[in-house]
Amino acid sequence: MARCDRAITIFSPDGYLIKVEYTLEAIRKGNTAVGVRGTDTVVLRVEKQSTPKLQNSARSVRKIVNLDNHISLACAGLKADSQVLVNWARIEYQSHRLTFEDPVTVEYITR
Repeated sequence: MARCDRAITIFSPDGYLIKVEYTLEAIRKGNTAVGVRGTDTVVLRVEKQSTPKLQNSARSVRKIVNLDNHISLACAGLKADSQVLVNWARIEYQSHRLTFEDPVTVEYITR
C-alpha cells in the first residue's frame, strides 16, 4: 500500500524526491485556466475535460466559482487542491463583510 509522507526529503527507490513526483503528477492531471482583462471586462476560461455519456454533466466539477456578484475565481490544476483556497477566500469575504459591512475589493481578496 502506497502512503504519502509529509517530509520533503523522502526519496523514492529510484532516487527521486517523492514530493516532486506528486507535484508533477498533479500538473499532468490538472486543467488550464486563463484570465484576460480588458478595459471594462474580464474573461475567464477553463479547460473542461470531456465527460462520459453515462455521467451527469450537471454534476461535473466546476472550475469557475463565484465569490460574490463582482468577484469570480478560476481554478487551475486539481479541484481538491484549489478547494482549500476557495474556502479560505469565502471565509475572508464573509468576515470582511460582517466587520465592515462593505463588499471586499479584488485587491483585498488577492492579498
